Amino acid sequence: MKRWVVIFRVLANINRLKIIEMLSDGRKMNVSEISQVLKISFKATSNHLAILKNLEVLESQGMAGHVFYSLNAQLPADFRKASSLFLK
Repeated sequence: MKRWVVIFRVLANINRLKIIEMLSDGRKMNVSEISQVLKISFKATSNHLAILKNLEVLESQGMAGHVFYSLNAQLPADFRKASSLFLK
C-alpha cells in the first residue's frame, strides 16, 4: 500500500506528468532542455528528475558533459498501471 501512495504522490505533480509525457516517445533530453520546455528553473527540473529516477521511472546516461534522461524501458509494472490512468 505504501508504494501506491508514493506513486500517486509522484503522479500528482503536473510537471512530473509532463516530463513523463515528453520522454514517452523514446526521446532523450537533458535537464536544460526539459526546464526550457516546462518553463521552470533548472533546480526544480533536477528535483523532479531525481524523484522520477529514484522511482525507476527514468534512466540517465552521461554524454558529452551532459546527463540525458529517458523513460525506463523496464518501467515498474505498478507505475505503468497507475500512469496509464493519466497518460494515453
